[in-house]
Amino acid sequence: MEDSAELESILPYLPLVIGSSRRLLWPSKVVEALEAMSRGPDHSLVNCGEVLSIAISDMRASLSLADPLALSAPLGYALFFDELMSGADSRKWFAEDIPKLANLLLRLPSLLEVHYQNSRAYGYGLRILGPQQPGMVLLSQELIGALLACSLFCLFPISNRGLKHLPTINFDQLFASLYDSYSESQENKVRCIICYFQRICLQMPTGSVSFERKLLSLEHHPWQSFLSYPYADFWTKSTIPLCPFQVHSSGLIEDHAIEALEVDFANKYLGGGALHRGCVQEEIRFMINPELIAGMLFLPSMADNEAIEIVGAERFSDYTGSVDFLGRRKTRIVAIDALCSPRMKQYKLKYLIRETNKAFCGFLDQSKYSQYKRIFKMNSVQLNEGSSLPIKAKGESRTEEVRKSDEKSWRLEDCENYIGIATGNWGCGAFGGDPEVKTIIQWLAASQALRPFISYYTFGLEALQSLAQVTQWIILQKWNVGDLWNILIEYSSQKLRGEADVGFFAWLLPSLPK
Repeated sequence: MEDSAELESILPYLPLVIGSSRRLLWPSKVVEALEAMSRGPDHSLVNCGEVLSIAISDMRASLSLADPLALSAPLGYALFFDELMSGADSRKWFAEDIPKLANLLLRLPSLLEVHYQNSRAYGYGLRILGPQQPGMVLLSQELIGALLACSLFCLFPISNRGLKHLPTINFDQLFASLYDSYSESQENKVRCIICYFQRICLQMPTGSVSFERKLLSLEHHPWQSFLSYPYADFWTKSTIPLCPFQVHSSGLIEDHAIEALEVDFANKYLGGGALHRGCVQEEIRFMINPELIAGMLFLPSMADNEAIEIVGAERFSDYTGSVDFLGRRKTRIVAIDALCSPRMKQYKLKYLIRETNKAFCGFLDQSKYSQYKRIFKMNSVQLNEGSSLPIKAKGESRTEEVRKSDEKSWRLEDCENYIGIATGNWGCGAFGGDPEVKTIIQWLAASQALRPFISYYTFGLEALQSLAQVTQWIILQKWNVGDLWNILIEYSSQKLRGEADVGFFAWLLPSLPK
């Protein structure tokens, strides 16, 4: 196998070594252990959770992994497979699924070699997608299955992951948490993971999943193919029209009826507490779409100007659907991390810009950069002409005409990628953000990103009971992004000065029912 910068960057975080023939391989003792497991429990004696945890420890010793497993991890494996799982399901798991997973792991070196051969021409190879490095990794679902099997068996080296700001990747903390602080939700998280492995053992999916680090550049270069980080003037002067706003008081983002970019209310470390005790929106999403976990292997924490978009991760609990030209299922998820416990600072201009840009970065379709550039350049021309209002032409602003022209071309040329945003109470709940302000921020970002709609799931939050009424009223005013941004800034300024003691909606429309 040829050396490459991609492989060199990820190799310290893989359990494989490069042999004398320059090929990826498992150490010989690990091969022996996996071959024994592949022949079934009569040969390997791996027939229960307790013995599985011993086999895992032995393989880790063969890999010279110095970092110990979470203290209660062996007890967690024993609890789940020997007590919580039914006897029939446990016997089937060890007789049929563990041998297939062992075979899959034996094939990991060859799967990686094929992966690098196939991705060489496109630059989508598995690598550490580091901070401020926009790029994409495209993995087959079979390779993801092998990587997640490494997580199940806790075979990834972790000693240097903290230095790279990489999240947890092995499953020992997940099982340890099950034992240390049992809850039904933690048990269900593990059941989702095991269901995933059972499904791929029954029939291996044949598609692909892409993981993309997106950014708004902190510097501007004429040659760059992505937008620069906007500041207040950009938002203040924007004449981009607001996109349609749909409100859903019930239902879930992942059950959205039509194709959309679905928002993951992320931690800056992708996955958050998915492999620990966490059980809020992001962690639940990673359990029902376990292929998302693969991104935790190679995606370091996000900076303020970054987002992560994942396309093609299958929902193994309940999924039907087609695939695109890259073999990806049409599930699009964007991870954006909000400020945590922002309290009053969330109303300061600096942090309003941060949150709006974070959502904007996530909602942008970087593949349409040239179209964005043309529209934003038109927007800039209008502003440079000194007009604070859209320049009218046949009843429409020039920006709106360009946008409509581009929307038409997108429908004709790439209608399958003409998708809106499905989101909800991002940055609220455990993160402590103001739900009314966060709603407006996401609307501004989706509109500026030229998305055709935003579908908002309130999850029954009482503070958003009047959301539909407020958004309908705003649309009737025919405001653009700049108009709404300036009003949000005025409200936030009054909030900071102690002059506004109500929420944004009641401040904007005092006639709203209390």
